[in-house]
Amino acid sequence: MPSTLKPGWSKPSTILFASEIPANEKAFAFALAQAREFGSELILFHAYDTLVLAASETSGVRYYDFAAAAQAEKHRLEPLAAKVRNAGLPCEIAVRPGLAADQILAFASERAIDRIVMGTHSPGPIGKLLVGSVAEAVLRTANVPVYIVGPEVVEGDYRNFAIRTILCAVSMQEASSTVATFAADLCVQHQTRLILQHVIRPQERAEILAGRSLDDLEFELLHLVPPGLQSRIPIQTIVVPGDPTEELLYQSRAQEADLIVLGAHGASAFAAATRQGVVYKVLAHSYCPVITLSPAVLAECGSKAEKSHSSEAYLAGIV
Repeated sequence: MPSTLKPGWSKPSTILFASEIPANEKAFAFALAQAREFGSELILFHAYDTLVLAASETSGVRYYDFAAAAQAEKHRLEPLAAKVRNAGLPCEIAVRPGLAADQILAFASERAIDRIVMGTHSPGPIGKLLVGSVAEAVLRTANVPVYIVGPEVVEGDYRNFAIRTILCAVSMQEASSTVATFAADLCVQHQTRLILQHVIRPQERAEILAGRSLDDLEFELLHLVPPGLQSRIPIQTIVVPGDPTEELLYQSRAQEADLIVLGAHGASAFAAATRQGVVYKVLAHSYCPVITLSPAVLAECGSKAEKSHSSEAYLAGIV
């Protein structure tokens, strides 16, 4: 059984909002809503790329004032900070020069951050090859849970950002116990129901079933959640054969899920280049936010990496 999860992962006291400029307003709204719910400090973080301007400086074309640039970037985040402070919450603006993913991960390691919130977007078939690499690098290597607001996520204002249903993708492997326990912890914090879903790929059906029925497997899924948590929240289990991405997205909409919980494992080179893996499709098409646990988080809880496949990027929990 995995070790105890850090309490701050399900009830964050400090949230890092990784912001672009201009900011992703929809992602910021979800970050602010979480900070309000838990009374968290919200850090507005932005990394600005100096490579192009530094090259111009060395060529003699222009001079670049790095200190002035940092102040300018901070000034552009002030409108968001004002909203946080008006909500009565502590807020800090932090900017750093450098590549976004590297600086986000470094800052999160240096500070006592409990959760990273960020947005991602998919502008089109060509843009998908490039956009989203920052979010991917962060969610796969961060030492805390990462909350992703994708391009298709529905605005949360109409329901006051309430979470009523959490959908968690699981498998029968060890790492999924950590993922399921984390999802159950979230359900306790939000006083909501949990759905555990396992999708059996067609080529694996005979091996996984092995004389068992789908009902048998659904009953087994309950054992992924510690008994102390089972008694505190309503839990539904679903086991179906099919394509993991399609079934996960279908159930998230059919069950009106407000949050999807996944464990994020490494992508193959092919998937990273083509953006055809499960993680990309879920983030690109989910109507609700997705919160992920990286291999680093799972390892800290004592879980070993799950088997991955050579042609796609899979997430722990739906292998």
